[in-house]
Amino acid sequence: MVNIAIVYYSCYNHIATMADSIKEGIESVDGVTATIYQVQETLSEELLTTIHAAPKKDHPIATPDTLKEADGILFGFPTRFGSLPSQMKAFFDSCGGLWAAGALVGKPA
Repeated sequence: MVNIAIVYYSCYNHIATMADSIKEGIESVDGVTATIYQVQETLSEELLTTIHAAPKKDHPIATPDTLKEADGILFGFPTRFGSLPSQMKAFFDSCGGLWAAGALVGKPA
């Protein structure tokens, strides 16, 4: 069985909704499963309330092991003026050890 990790960040759940649809498409293929993960939020609850952020979905939090254990990875996140959200940058930065060890070489992303 092939397992695909869908790793996303979404403040207003637009990307989370896309992740749900992508999972449905992936799992329409025989022998393939998908698990949706969200990256850790870095904004305070106070700020999230101020900007009217949507409640987070009940997806597990991604860790570097999420990437290591998956057969393939899909990332989803919004952009603002061409930059990725700081939450995704923090997640990617936490995966530096995987890069240094070559643990993701040959893994489709």
